[in-house]
Amino acid sequence: MTVHASPTPARSRALDRATDGRPAPPVRIVHLGVGNFFRAHQAWYTEHAPDASGWGIAAFTGRSPGAAVGLERQAGLYTLLVLGADRAEAEVVSSLSAVHAADDLDALRRYLASDEVAVVTSTVTEAGYRRDDAGGLDAGADDVRADIAALAADPAGGRVTTTPGRLVAGLLARRAAAVGPLALVPCDNLPDNGAALRRVVTDLARLVDPGLVAWIDEHVSFVTTTVDRITPRPTDADRAEVARLTGVDDPQAVVTEPFAEWVLAGDFPAGRPAWDVAGARFVEDVRPFETRKLWLLNGGHSVLAYAGSIRGHLTVAEAIADPLVRDWVEEWWEAAGRHLTLPAVEVAAYRQALLDRFANPRIRHLLAQIAADGSQKVPIRAVPVLLAERAAGRLPLGATRFVAAWIAHLRGHGAPVTDVRAAEIRTLADGPADAAAAEVLTWLGVDDLEVTAMVEQQLRELEQGN
Repeated sequence: MTVHASPTPARSRALDRATDGRPAPPVRIVHLGVGNFFRAHQAWYTEHAPDASGWGIAAFTGRSPGAAVGLERQAGLYTLLVLGADRAEAEVVSSLSAVHAADDLDALRRYLASDEVAVVTSTVTEAGYRRDDAGGLDAGADDVRADIAALAADPAGGRVTTTPGRLVAGLLARRAAAVGPLALVPCDNLPDNGAALRRVVTDLARLVDPGLVAWIDEHVSFVTTTVDRITPRPTDADRAEVARLTGVDDPQAVVTEPFAEWVLAGDFPAGRPAWDVAGARFVEDVRPFETRKLWLLNGGHSVLAYAGSIRGHLTVAEAIADPLVRDWVEEWWEAAGRHLTLPAVEVAAYRQALLDRFANPRIRHLLAQIAADGSQKVPIRAVPVLLAERAAGRLPLGATRFVAAWIAHLRGHGAPVTDVRAAEIRTLADGPADAAAAEVLTWLGVDDLEVTAMVEQQLRELEQGN
């Protein structure tokens, strides 16, 4: 793999591997869920850490093994194309030392049984946690039940498929090897993700081997994070831009925006890369940053995905350019912003940065992609703001429209429905608008006649094209 670009320190390391055949960094991080976001975010932060040469990543794919095959052909190297509003830059990322298919459990167990491995990161969807409505492990789900049975029968070799199951399989191997502690670091949009991961992992561990829970409490830390970098699917035009900038036809190229944020709270008992030097922020409490991002970025994205696609838009940039949709997003932000604990000036700056990011014409972020799995997103993005506003005596039109647009989406308007609970929630949204509003709000845990009436009105308006 030959590149022709001005080397930064990070790019120089990649060029050494690409042109001189130098070995990959030793594996000290294991990652579950290879996807574009991980490669633009955690892998990029590791690449830019000054001690990156000692912190290689062994990454495992999510549902599809295709990325493992493609990246193996390139020795784990890939191009990151950073698209600003008026400029494009490319760099080769070299922090992946190995890539495996998700079902390569032998490799996963081998890595976690090594004292060299100090950190396990993960990027999964909200649905990937396999949680029940109370936030614990959904032990009745078929795949979770199968994982529990497999590990109970064969702790050292049982075949598992879920993220909690794979982590417990790896922790069983680590306990058996009697090696040192490590940190589990979820990197996703779930609030308080460290505690959420701890709960499903320990719930599953308890059902497999109760003694493992005490071992986890003593040897494993769960770090809470908030992550932010918009990473759309690459297009043919993006790959052509990579070839123009680097001289390389890279089928594994990843596209992202200039902005990146990573805020972490928790212990790393066996060490970590110097991510802070690369721009990550370590704090005592992630929650203020997490809530800001969840409500303003992720919530704003959801409003764009549901309401914007209903108005015929395909991308974030198209939707935010629509004055009516932008007003709806700003209306949502006004409601949400009243309940953030960060300084008002910081919230205002973040909102302006989001408008700039959303309007970036070079980032083709598809609304249909954002709209997926609304049953996992709407309850944690829209509902807390709606309830907080009602407790303050206000009827927040931005929050009710958020819900109304999601209901319209479930009823066949705008982006197609792709959801792990599609059959259940689409049934709730069937029928007349008043019944749909009442049923979905009840499912969301909102029992408020005034809210129901407003959601019904806004649903009718959206469906009529107003």
